[in-house]
Amino acid sequence: MKAETQKILILSYYWPPSGGSGVQRWMYFAKYLKVLGWEPIVVTVNETKASYPVLDPSLQQEVEGIRTLKTNTTEPLRWYARLTTDKKTPSFPQGEVKRDRITEKLAAFIRGNFFIPDARKGWGPHALKAAKKVILQEGITKVITTGPPHSTHLVGLHLKKELGIKWWADFRDPWTDIFYNTFLYRTVYARKKDQTLEKEVLLQADGILTTLAGEFHEKLQTKAPHQQFIALPNGFDETLMKNTPAAPKKAKFHIVFTGLLTQNQDFTSIVEVIHHVSKSHKIYFSLAGTINPKIVSQLKTKLPKVAVDFRGYLSHAQAIALMKSADVLLNFIFKGAETQMISGKLLEYMATEVPIISIGNPNSLSGQLLAQGSNSWMIAPEDKKEIEKKFTLLLNQKNTKNKLPQLNQWSRKAITQRLIEEVLLTSD
Repeated sequence: MKAETQKILILSYYWPPSGGSGVQRWMYFAKYLKVLGWEPIVVTVNETKASYPVLDPSLQQEVEGIRTLKTNTTEPLRWYARLTTDKKTPSFPQGEVKRDRITEKLAAFIRGNFFIPDARKGWGPHALKAAKKVILQEGITKVITTGPPHSTHLVGLHLKKELGIKWWADFRDPWTDIFYNTFLYRTVYARKKDQTLEKEVLLQADGILTTLAGEFHEKLQTKAPHQQFIALPNGFDETLMKNTPAAPKKAKFHIVFTGLLTQNQDFTSIVEVIHHVSKSHKIYFSLAGTINPKIVSQLKTKLPKVAVDFRGYLSHAQAIALMKSADVLLNFIFKGAETQMISGKLLEYMATEVPIISIGNPNSLSGQLLAQGSNSWMIAPEDKKEIEKKFTLLLNQKNTKNKLPQLNQWSRKAITQRLIEEVLLTSD
């Protein structure tokens, strides 16, 4: 294969130093594409202009040596933020839509009807200009766009029409069917406009990548019956997992949650169970990530005998170290999103070999994955008796391991090899 055919252009709004889960999928794909002999070139937004919810500068070491073109952007998020927060934070609340106050309801209406497909669409013209330039200069024939923000796919659509490149659109999350759209007071016009944009992308792309197959693919296929859909899941970075030592172990039974926690996740049953077992066991509960301070206060109030320690947002490596120090890891699936994703965090949880209790639909793909582990369970939120049973089991068998057969197939490197074989080498 000629060197120029090994170049691939990746358009991703989220890129280091952006933190959070959205950045990691293509950060790791790019890292291992380079390791496996390809030359990834990335078009992204300048972090000083971007609307990133969180920053994690430590992730920049993962993409050292990868050619990155950073552009300007034009976004209305700073004005929108004034309606939803007391701070001038240029971002949307993640994973939930607040609708308690009149200003929050107004913001939800604006978000759903004026930012179509999303409020970061102002990056599109800047990304398109940079992408066209590098494609023509470098003779690039393969392009990946990844969303959210799904407006990134509209750049791929333009590039396909104008330059005839091979273009794959990566849906990290659903587009029009994302669970929180039902809370946005969308008009019929807004819904139809969004659906039209999504359908054009689904029909015109050379292929669609997703993180999950099953019901998600079935829904997309109703919109583009003849399209090719390939599921490439998120995974864990084997190198990071091996090279990151566990944080110091706690003398008390240590419960850990990392990630995003909102009121749109059902943690009520677990809190009640933890409160009950804390009457007879010493419990230490560590939380880290993007968590509303009101939820932290709520947990401290409802768990008076538990040492609740909110660590704030940690770097990726620090989060892994904290996970490894746990006796049990907690996970909560977003209400309405049970069939939409297997998160990268859940796979990192599995790679730590620490037992897992996750709240959600046991029959979902995430539930089926956890069922393969020796000590990992997806439990329905209303099944408090089963939650307490599993907690009691772990309390009585401290230092229990959770083993997943064929764990290596979920490594980022292995999944990147699949990307090469199933997508890049078949799209000439």
